Amino acid sequence: MAELPALEIVGIILLLAGLFLIVASFGILEVAQINVPSGMKTFLVGIIFAGIGGGILFSDELQLRSRLSDVADIIPQPLSKNMIEISIIYAPEEKLYMVDAIEQFNQIYRKGRNPLTGERLIKDERPIVVKGEPGSSGTIAEAIINAVIAPNHKHVAKPTIFSPSVSHWLSLVNYQTGQSIFDLGDSLPTALAPVVMAIWESRLTAIQAKNGGAPVGWKELLAVFNSPNGWADYGIRGGRTTVYYGHTDPFISSTALSTLISEFSASARYHGNNPNFRRLTLTQVNDPKIQQGVRDLENLIRHYSARTTEFKEYIAQGPDYLDFVALEENDLIFINQGKTAYHPPEKLLALYPKEGTFWHEHPFAIPQTNWVSNEQRDAAKVFTQFIRSEAIQKKVLENGFRPVNPDVPLGYPIVPALGVDPNQPTHILEMPDPEVVANVQLSWQLVKKQADVLLLIDNSQSMLGDKLNQTKKAAHVFLDNMPSQNRVGLISFNTEVNRLVPLDLYESNQNLMRQELNQLQAFGNTALYDAISKAIDILKNASSDDQKRMKAVVVLSDGQDTISKTTLRNVLSIIKARHEDRNPVIVIPVAYGSDADIHALNSIARDSATRVQSGEPKNIQKLFEILGSYF
Repeated sequence: MAELPALEIVGIILLLAGLFLIVASFGILEVAQINVPSGMKTFLVGIIFAGIGGGILFSDELQLRSRLSDVADIIPQPLSKNMIEISIIYAPEEKLYMVDAIEQFNQIYRKGRNPLTGERLIKDERPIVVKGEPGSSGTIAEAIINAVIAPNHKHVAKPTIFSPSVSHWLSLVNYQTGQSIFDLGDSLPTALAPVVMAIWESRLTAIQAKNGGAPVGWKELLAVFNSPNGWADYGIRGGRTTVYYGHTDPFISSTALSTLISEFSASARYHGNNPNFRRLTLTQVNDPKIQQGVRDLENLIRHYSARTTEFKEYIAQGPDYLDFVALEENDLIFINQGKTAYHPPEKLLALYPKEGTFWHEHPFAIPQTNWVSNEQRDAAKVFTQFIRSEAIQKKVLENGFRPVNPDVPLGYPIVPALGVDPNQPTHILEMPDPEVVANVQLSWQLVKKQADVLLLIDNSQSMLGDKLNQTKKAAHVFLDNMPSQNRVGLISFNTEVNRLVPLDLYESNQNLMRQELNQLQAFGNTALYDAISKAIDILKNASSDDQKRMKAVVVLSDGQDTISKTTLRNVLSIIKARHEDRNPVIVIPVAYGSDADIHALNSIARDSATRVQSGEPKNIQKLFEILGSYF
């Protein structure tokens, strides 16, 4: 039997003594031959004793109940069988706060409390559990479209809540399905981030000095590219002259889609001589002159990428790699806070283009479909309110997004010290009709910068077995999404350098490329430097009506050079000699496996202002999928 706490014993003694005195006060009790005086004084003393004792016991009971309640809050209770389960797929950048927010929401319900009020759940109030995962907005939008019009497709998504970076994707889902899957008016924003050009301080300062401090936009960035000596005409000497710009894939990335719409809008503004331009139309998207204006802007591109994740790391390497890149404002803050693998050599500044930009509002959208029940819809609205609550919105702000809750004032890290202006942007573009957005996407293949790409594959003896087999599969993945207007070629190297497929349009070359890849055999030594030297020479001398094409060598090697006549020093000299060209060849090395010559490949990447990509058989296909998105 459990022992009573000392305080409870005292309470019991006092309570019994008080009751004894109260009875004795009436003169009817005698104990052990001891007469207890009756009367009012004895009665009052009894009342006092009983009151004190009862108070101790009552207080102790309340404390016990409180302690039991605290224990219930500390020890999560299993959710009841009648819980409501909902799912959310959110934009990758939301992961900074969403993982913790979901866990906090679920934890509160496990404690038997309502996350909005903090009160205990009442009878028949069902707990809610949220399961979440990140996903690129364009990829998930496509999967939701498939789920509606082709439910048996291998790539479908059926979330209770879809939270893309921007509402463009919601309107595209409605347009592509021909149904009102999402109610844009009821899809509440949860975190705000303007799309900016993340540009190095030295570059923006040089442009502003050249233009007398006037506002900067696409027109001024293009002027640098068209200037005879590029950056040298802006006072930046001793390096390359051309402009390096990057953005992601508008079929996958929200930032890229908003940026491409902004480019079309800027071109329409200048061709239409309309300084107050705000909303793009289908006629303008299809106008050849406006398309050429966008093509001129896209010619600033050094290379593309499928995801913002890569560009956040790439631009952090400094101005030698990229001059500016399209990002959400929160991504720029992330870089300036030193959270990338590379520590930025100078501060990045947020350029809010004078022609206008978009807000990314990270809406919470609940699909009007048969996979979402009414109960799940109501539960999703509760979770939406929770994310918009003051406590969570403070976390949103901490991670570089602007809060949507007016009770959370704008503050750090939305500060000039981290490269952003809390008073910008001042010129906001209006979201075009969904048909316009869809046609902007389709027009990308017409306006994007074209590329000449040589793929170099090491097929020396050390590549024997699974290494080469996985490399072949990865090379096929690399080619899968290659635009037809790009020119591609294939070189293998072992003891000799073999030009298997000459550079030509992909639509003409793809069958031969795949055939030659399948026939690769591993044998001989490794003529790595000879292969790179030959590839650069081929691209340098490639005939082209347009010298603005990207020129890139993607080289995979698993070991040290063992037989080349060319030395590493020679290769680096060749790369450096082309560094100041208006359109230099870039070399992207892939260090394959644990025996790759990291020193040599890193030296090549550094002088080409790229970075070594590291791969092994188990992940080489994914790596080559990413590399394929560059072009």
